[in-house]
Amino acid sequence: MPLPGRFSDPRAITLFGLLAVSTATCLALGLRARARRDRADAPLERVWHPQESVPLTPAEEHAFGEVASRLSPGPTGRPR
Repeated sequence: MPLPGRFSDPRAITLFGLLAVSTATCLALGLRARARRDRADAPLERVWHPQESVPLTPAEEHAFGEVASRLSPGPTGRPR
């Protein structure tokens, strides 16, 4: 069923379709970013790992510290 008047032009229908899709995409991305920001404010729950009950040697502790320091956020907030 064709639309009456100037809305029967396929260019107008395409324009409105693209506008609707872009609006839905912007809304979805905005809501997703907001949910991610809200989730980041909550502290992470501590999870026990079986290796925590095994004492580490000084060399293992040093190696772990090296890896952890590389993974920790640097001054710009990015891993080093």
